[in-house]
Amino acid sequence: MSLYEWMKLLAQQLKETPLLQWIGVGFSVAEVLLARSNKIWLYPAGIVSTVIATYTLFHAGLYAESLLNLYYLAMTIFGWWNWKKYGGGIVQVSFSSSKDWKTSLAITIVSMGVLYTVLAHYTPSTVPFWDAWVSAAAWAGMWLLARRKVENWLFLNVSNAFAIPLLIKKELPLYALLTIFLFVVAVQGYFRWKKITREHSAR
Repeated sequence: MSLYEWMKLLAQQLKETPLLQWIGVGFSVAEVLLARSNKIWLYPAGIVSTVIATYTLFHAGLYAESLLNLYYLAMTIFGWWNWKKYGGGIVQVSFSSSKDWKTSLAITIVSMGVLYTVLAHYTPSTVPFWDAWVSAAAWAGMWLLARRKVENWLFLNVSNAFAIPLLIKKELPLYALLTIFLFVVAVQGYFRWKKITREHSAR
């Protein structure tokens, strides 16, 4: 498919995108911008966007990504509670240790195997391998993010990079564009966290 044909297809898909998806993506963008500004309202925005994304991805046949979004929802609720409890205090970020790397790779490999097996044999998924891979990389990234490790951005962006064509294939162009946006944010996040960690280590 040529670039012109791809852009034409994307434009057609955007025209046919339901209002619910526009609302979901709008709240997702708001969540990211609020997070960047360190505002607690990122959590209610995240809850709305994640609920809509879970519903949308499930009905598109991306079952592993739908499950991943349920995990995001739980973490968003926990984050909101934790923020209110501790007043939004920031945990110092750091680089992953050798143990962190081994654990992250183990999470990726094990969850990939489990998700692929379930998707391939117990669901009507048409993309079990790629759906499992995207979600497995994100599971590892979220584990590192919870531990405030710089390398979380690497795992999350591996997930994002493969999610973009997968979402286009499933005719979810708004979510593909959102993932491109998240990819850019994650690149910025990686270099920002590296700088913060090195500055902290130099003190």
